Amino acid sequence: MHRRLIAPGALAASLLLAIPASAADFTPGAPGIGDPYYPASGNGGYDVSHYDLRLKYQPKSDLLEGTATLNATTTQDLSRFNLDLGLKVSEVRVNGKKAAFKKTGEQELEITPAAGLPKGTPITVVIRYAGKPSEVKINGFTAWARTPDGGVAAQEPESAAWWYPSNDHPRDKATYDVSVSVPDGSQAISNGVLQSQSSKLGWTRFNWRSNKPQASYLTTLAVGKFDITTDKTADGLPVLNAYSKDLGDNAGAARASIERSTEVAEWLETVFGKYPFNALGGYVPNVTSGFALETQTRPFYSPRQFAGGSNVSVVVHELAHQWYGDSVSVDGWKDIWINEGFARYSQWLWSEKEGEGTAQELADYVYAQHPADDPFWKVKPGDPGPEKQFDIAVYDRGALALQALRNAVGEKSFAAILKGWPKEHAYGNATVGDFVKYAEKVSGKPLASLFDAWLFQPSRPAAPAAKKAGIARSSAAGAAAAEPKSWKSIAATNGVHDHGH
Repeated sequence: MHRRLIAPGALAASLLLAIPASAADFTPGAPGIGDPYYPASGNGGYDVSHYDLRLKYQPKSDLLEGTATLNATTTQDLSRFNLDLGLKVSEVRVNGKKAAFKKTGEQELEITPAAGLPKGTPITVVIRYAGKPSEVKINGFTAWARTPDGGVAAQEPESAAWWYPSNDHPRDKATYDVSVSVPDGSQAISNGVLQSQSSKLGWTRFNWRSNKPQASYLTTLAVGKFDITTDKTADGLPVLNAYSKDLGDNAGAARASIERSTEVAEWLETVFGKYPFNALGGYVPNVTSGFALETQTRPFYSPRQFAGGSNVSVVVHELAHQWYGDSVSVDGWKDIWINEGFARYSQWLWSEKEGEGTAQELADYVYAQHPADDPFWKVKPGDPGPEKQFDIAVYDRGALALQALRNAVGEKSFAAILKGWPKEHAYGNATVGDFVKYAEKVSGKPLASLFDAWLFQPSRPAAPAAKKAGIARSSAAGAAAAEPKSWKSIAATNGVHDHGH
């Protein structure tokens, strides 16, 4: 028998490895993810990889019952952690064991597992909950809209907390399975691909899957009675569009617009590269709101978007977000220009393609419309602040910055930037600063001063600087520029993200 000798130092090290961390070493996850615009949004201490939502919804009473299963990994030695949820919870389990929980604040579900969770531990969290989403108010507003035949979850910057527990911030993206049971005769619409549908005892269950990382606010649910059209793209992607049966006079214009989604997406692929997701479509529920939202794979459109007739420009805007906003999401909400400036600029490029005014003509027109003392120039698209996050300046001044970039780097480099950025950061998050560095790398030009002038200075770039950037070169400073043919249809989408809160 050979006895193994262990040096005293080695013995001490092995004993340290064998001793579990004490309770004092475990700390609570932060109740916010660290976004200065929205301190309560999201949470710290873990990262979610997948949500499995099994729901039952009764349209007549607005009662939602749910069991949510979250697959996550701890990012610190965790004593407790938070999820964002406004509905009432009846049970929580962590890794199969019952966990203590309590509600704090307006949206925080504070969970204390039976034992501390070491950093890097895969965890499964199961939450049973129920309530009426339309009765939940967080920060004074609701993301759930009642309709005559059901309900809809769609809002920005937050929407998940009204119908499922989540880490409700774009920085923690995950894949989704959403299974919803509704009374026979109603339908449940969500993101991604409809995997299956079955009926039993008067209820129909719809099973949806999104297989690419998705921000929580981009997850949607609509229950009601819809007319549904289906198709496939040339590449075989399933296309599903849904229209409430009671859209009234807006029904024809809505269909005339949304049914062009495949055409628009195929054109956007020539601008931004390959479509990044597993499904395509859009839906129009009978809501009273006026905004649209880039919910992943299946944008939400309010009927009022089509009150003046068909408007493909809004479809262009929301589908452009599938690359700029959905696949590449903001790192923090101050980076909103990466979403909205590009979606608006895509409308300008569509106008150019349709022969209704070039992006240059639209840029000249926007610049001329806003004199130096216009409050428009006080908003900084690169960091607009939470109160001005969806101000028209983020859209139009944000698009001006892109035309200035196009003029500065030339067509070849500009096209490479627009296609390369979504590929470089696919399914991730990024900042405005990341984009500036990327544009400089691709073009080989110093661009910091250009972006500073158009995105960060609270003033109108003076006429000489504007002309140097190729803006307003077709007219004298401040002179009236000709209104492009597409302007009215683009302006009709100015409230596209006017979320009413």
